[in-house]
Amino acid sequence: MAQCVQSVQEFIQDSFVPMVAVLCSEDAEKVTRKNNLNFSELLRPFCRLTSEGHMRDPSNQLQVVKNLRISVNNVVTRPTVPSSGVPGHAHRRLLSEVVLTCQPAEGGVANVITAGDYDLNISATTPWFEAYRESFLQSMPASDHEFLNHYLACLLVVSSSEAVPVEKFLKLSQEQHRIQHSGEYTNPKWFIPNTLKYYVLLHDMSQGDEQRADSVYEDMKQRYGAQGCYLLKVNSRTAAAGADEQIPDPWSQYLHKSSLQSQDQYEDPAPVVVNNTAVENNVGGTSEVDGHDSEEKVLVNSLDNTHPLQLDTPSDTPGSLDALRAVAVETKPPPLATGVAAATSHGACLTLNDHDRIRLFIQEFTFRGLLPHIEKNIRQLNDQLVSRKGLSRSLFSATKKWFGGGKVPEKSIAELKNTSGLLYPPEAPELQIRKMADLCFLVQLYDLAYSCYHTAKKDFLSDQAMLYAAGALEMAAVSAFLQVGAPRPYPAHYMDTAIQTYRDVSKNMVLAERCALLSAEVLKSQAKYSDAATLLIKMTSEDSDLRSALLLEQAAHCFINMRNPMVRKFAFHMILAGHRFSKAGQKRHALRCYCQAMQVYKGKGWSLAEDHINFTIGRQSFTLRQPENAVTAFRHILTNDSQQTSTQQGAFLREYLYVYKNVTGACEVALPQLPLPCINSSATRVYFGHERRLAEGEKQAATHVSLDQEFDRDLAAMWQDLEEQVVAAAKRGVVPATFQSTQCCLNSQTDNLRFPLAVVEEPIIVEVVFRNPLKVPLVLSDLSLLWKFTLKDFNRPQEDSVGDAVPISNEKEASVPRARLKLLPHQTGQLNILGLVYNLASTSSTGDTINTAEGTSVRGRQDLEIQGPRLNQTKEEKTSVSHGPDRRLDPTITPPMPLLEVFFLQFPTALLCGEIRKAYVEFCNMSRVTLCGLRVASTHPDFFTFGSSSLATPLTPLSPTSFENCSAYKTLATPPGATPGSVAAVTLVSEGDFGSGTGLRGGGIPLGEGTLKPGESTQLPMWLRGPDQEGVHEIHFLFYYESAEKGGKISHRVLRHTVFICASRSLSVRATACRSNTLPEEEEEEEEERNGSMLVFVDVENINSSEAGVREFHIAQVSSSSKQWRLHKCINPAEDKDCKLTSRERGKLCFRATRCKPLQAEKYTFADLSLGNELIITSTTPCADFFFRRCQPLDSLRPPVAMETQGRHSRSQGVGHGGGDKDIAGVVRKCNEVDLDIIILWKAFVVEDNKQVILEGQLHVALQTIDKEACSLTQKEEAQEMVLLKFKPELPPPMTRPSMEQLSHLIKTNLQYPESYSHPFNQKSLCMVPVTLTLSNCSLAQVDVIIDLRHKTTSPESLEVHGSFTWLGQTQFKMQLGAQEVMRVQLRACFLHAGVYNLGTPRVFAKLADQGAMCETSQQTATPALIIIINST
Repeated sequence: MAQCVQSVQEFIQDSFVPMVAVLCSEDAEKVTRKNNLNFSELLRPFCRLTSEGHMRDPSNQLQVVKNLRISVNNVVTRPTVPSSGVPGHAHRRLLSEVVLTCQPAEGGVANVITAGDYDLNISATTPWFEAYRESFLQSMPASDHEFLNHYLACLLVVSSSEAVPVEKFLKLSQEQHRIQHSGEYTNPKWFIPNTLKYYVLLHDMSQGDEQRADSVYEDMKQRYGAQGCYLLKVNSRTAAAGADEQIPDPWSQYLHKSSLQSQDQYEDPAPVVVNNTAVENNVGGTSEVDGHDSEEKVLVNSLDNTHPLQLDTPSDTPGSLDALRAVAVETKPPPLATGVAAATSHGACLTLNDHDRIRLFIQEFTFRGLLPHIEKNIRQLNDQLVSRKGLSRSLFSATKKWFGGGKVPEKSIAELKNTSGLLYPPEAPELQIRKMADLCFLVQLYDLAYSCYHTAKKDFLSDQAMLYAAGALEMAAVSAFLQVGAPRPYPAHYMDTAIQTYRDVSKNMVLAERCALLSAEVLKSQAKYSDAATLLIKMTSEDSDLRSALLLEQAAHCFINMRNPMVRKFAFHMILAGHRFSKAGQKRHALRCYCQAMQVYKGKGWSLAEDHINFTIGRQSFTLRQPENAVTAFRHILTNDSQQTSTQQGAFLREYLYVYKNVTGACEVALPQLPLPCINSSATRVYFGHERRLAEGEKQAATHVSLDQEFDRDLAAMWQDLEEQVVAAAKRGVVPATFQSTQCCLNSQTDNLRFPLAVVEEPIIVEVVFRNPLKVPLVLSDLSLLWKFTLKDFNRPQEDSVGDAVPISNEKEASVPRARLKLLPHQTGQLNILGLVYNLASTSSTGDTINTAEGTSVRGRQDLEIQGPRLNQTKEEKTSVSHGPDRRLDPTITPPMPLLEVFFLQFPTALLCGEIRKAYVEFCNMSRVTLCGLRVASTHPDFFTFGSSSLATPLTPLSPTSFENCSAYKTLATPPGATPGSVAAVTLVSEGDFGSGTGLRGGGIPLGEGTLKPGESTQLPMWLRGPDQEGVHEIHFLFYYESAEKGGKISHRVLRHTVFICASRSLSVRATACRSNTLPEEEEEEEEERNGSMLVFVDVENINSSEAGVREFHIAQVSSSSKQWRLHKCINPAEDKDCKLTSRERGKLCFRATRCKPLQAEKYTFADLSLGNELIITSTTPCADFFFRRCQPLDSLRPPVAMETQGRHSRSQGVGHGGGDKDIAGVVRKCNEVDLDIIILWKAFVVEDNKQVILEGQLHVALQTIDKEACSLTQKEEAQEMVLLKFKPELPPPMTRPSMEQLSHLIKTNLQYPESYSHPFNQKSLCMVPVTLTLSNCSLAQVDVIIDLRHKTTSPESLEVHGSFTWLGQTQFKMQLGAQEVMRVQLRACFLHAGVYNLGTPRVFAKLADQGAMCETSQQTATPALIIIINST
């Protein structure tokens, strides 16, 4: 049980006090009425004695009576009515009013109890329960089986202003005698026949004659004795004078209880007027107390007939809202006045001296009148008891049988179980014992009282007088507990038996309740909380909701106050108590109980219990005109993930909306927060700029950034790298320190630490993501953003747009509901987007269609509060949880900027590998600001070109064929009669003319005047080349542009575009370079071929599948580009000039390549060998552009490099003579390097829609090394399965030495001799043939050469086939060749017979001149050199 102000001993003593009646004359009433009091009310605050009293017990021992209180009441008579154990309506109303008017004080003492995971804030005391208990005990009707609340004395009060006061005393005395002994009235009941009469002369000091009063009092002392009368002087001042002084008012705390008690206690039947005086204690009181009568009207609501844990059933759902509306209609504001009793002052004519006189009067009456009277009666009754003990049981029983008189004869066993089965007459000896016990108990003689109760209990039980026995058991247990020193333990079983008898046998719930209240308090004082709780719960029943509620609440406090608190039992019984409070009309107490229980159930997963509690709290709060609390409670039901059915959730939602609308209707200061739907603030996306335009006819708009695109972190990093490169290209290779990558769409994964920049007159679109936690649809309408704008430089406001109704459903197949709202800034400044404002409504009860007209719609807001990323840099941030800012909703509005839109015309989606296609790009400036500095960067710079900035060759007329076929190349008609592939057309081109280097990553776009004015647009051609690898390629473009007006917050803007190109296979080209050993045929070619020529074999295969519809490929032209070599002519047979390849066919072409002139080494030499009837100029756009872009990485996911890109062509820059001696490997490698790029230009004939279309394209093959095959398709490297972790730093790689294969290519040899030689062997047996051995140094360094002619072929096969010969003269030579020097050595071959001989036997050894320790390496010999020796005889 909860803590009480009084101790258990004080509580029991105050529950049973001596009762004193009052009879007043009319004049005496008038005297007291000046103070708005009657006489009993005048005495009530002074009825507790502050000093000790003394009396002697029957054994003549002096006993001290401490802290005695007496009860003084007016005599109220009622006719005889049958007594019942069921409290009447008036009694119930009295107790209900007492509980209703006693509410917990705001800011009262709270008891914080920690039990396990629970921290409960519980009220430490329950004053409403104590008030109920006090009123219940004081208002108990008098009973015949006990005498504790019978009157012991009667105060006869007469005013001193009476003409003959003594006669008035006589009349009042006779009236008291008539009431007690006539038998007309059952109430009031009197303790003993000889009731003490105490005569009080009341003197009004402000009016009466004090001397006359004194003389009358002296006469009274003579007549009634000094111990039996008293002169009480009051009203020492007038009411007018009392209004000026502040005198304490001790009556207010008693009068409220008294007024409640008097107005209802004896409502049926009506009280009787004694001496024309209204005997009720109601002094002008009204039936309405403290303004709570409105709650009394609402005693029954929709929850009355339901289980405490049962929510509304679906069938009752529509009616629940009606019930709530009915409650709202009946709930009126409380009246301002709380009754006359509370509004008027009391004791206005009394001074503090008068207070002391009243206090002294009570003391005199008690000590000199009441206590001696009680002592005398105890002695008399004790004497009777002693004389009874002297007789035997049988004789005494016989005496009772003979002389008892009037006792009802014994009944059967069944009838004895009824309280009416046995009645004792007032003179019965058993009642005399009980009367003595009650007298002793009232004056604190608990030992003697227990002895008497115990004796009476035995007698009653033997007579089967169960009601009497129960009363004796009850008081025996209480007496045993109150005995000083506790000689015996508290007999709780006495109380249990008494309660059971009252409740089950006597059917008297009032007595049973009193017994339970006493026993529970005793058990609580002994810390037996479990027993006390069990006892209290047993006393709950359906006959009284108020009693059950109070006892259940006290039982809950018992559970929480145990040594090991039972928290869940506490909460469960608080719920039950709250339900019973609600049924009893105690709405405030019901709300309090539910709120206390909520502390236990909240957040523990008891979702259904939480829903029930919150729903009840919401209803009770609304009934009590606390709409804010009601809204909060309903909010919890709707925001949590409820497990209720959809029908129940719909009912919750409709009630919430109704309550919410009443709240907002009463107070429209600010829009309150709405709980539904849930907003995922972190998923909020903000888009800056206009929404993406769709395609217009054949125009395809740039994709840019859209809210419909999902965020990809890798793609975002790629776009940022592209932007850094293009910014670096625009800023002369340096990225500014203040560079910030452009973010058009901000979300939870972007960097939001800085304030984003938006442009004036460009919209800001905010996408808000909702989640509906309910199973019923929600309807949102009139959505708008809530924002704050700080103006800078200007003072015009901002506009916002309002969205349409958005139905939100939580179905699984439905996508995530989103709302996109737009802001259009008109001036520069700082914008802060705060939240969302919208109308929330539920669907109609049918639920099929969204009809907000039927449901209740409310308007509210939700704030957009985004938590930034967690900080994890410093030690303090790592050890604590702190978050950085998220600025995505706080954009800075900047001055106008240019706005570029890009459209693509004739842009393909599918290409053959290497196919060249011409498209057009349209650039439009949609803003009011001039645009300049247009650039583009791409992940695939080899895919497109806008052409060179300055053409390397003058414009030439196009051939008619190119016009017919819409060729993308610049072509020249082949002169008539010219042999295809005979001599190559040579053009010199500088790499810088085609924007190599940074231009490949952030090259400028050639606009006409370098700017685009507002509203202006321009079209530029754009050449495309199909990727070399087949498959689908994702290609990204980033267009960069600036404003012509410098100095703005935004330095540049970008536009993104992504295309997907499907590349199909076309041709596979493989090329091989071989050294040629031929000598110059003509004298003028000797300079070109001084170092020899080279043969290039080109193998072309058609690998296109037939699905693409390509009928055949034509090899139109083969060109070369290099700084060292060039194709000279085609040496294929003349009949193979037209190379056509159908599916899966191959062809092989052979070309002769020669070295370029040394003066041309700084430029690229383009050599074109046309195999058709037109010549394609490869040194111009677009062919040369794609050649110079061919070396860029093809992998679109690889982040682009910010520095200037150097292609393979940089390898053609050879090492000078000065560096050749230092870099041996480089020198040797250069000897075998070719660095010749072959460009294959083809045409494909495709049938589309029964029409033949000619496609054209180019493939590149890079020849790098002699005799090493190169392919146009890059071979894919196999992925490495595992990467070994290296924990130690790697050692620097050792110096790479040239391989034997590389060293064997230092010297190229060539034998020059006649193919046949005639010699007359008959005339001269020895044939001498002159042979010239030509040695050519292929390296850039000096080489030591050894020629050995002594070597002979050891293969018997060669001996057999070619015969044998010998060299004459010097057979071993040692010489030194300079860089690229050619030396001829004259040799003589000697033959003995005619025949065919192989002269390729000389072995050549070479080494670098400065490598003395290196051994000579055998050089590769030339092909077999066969000579025919003919006998000329």
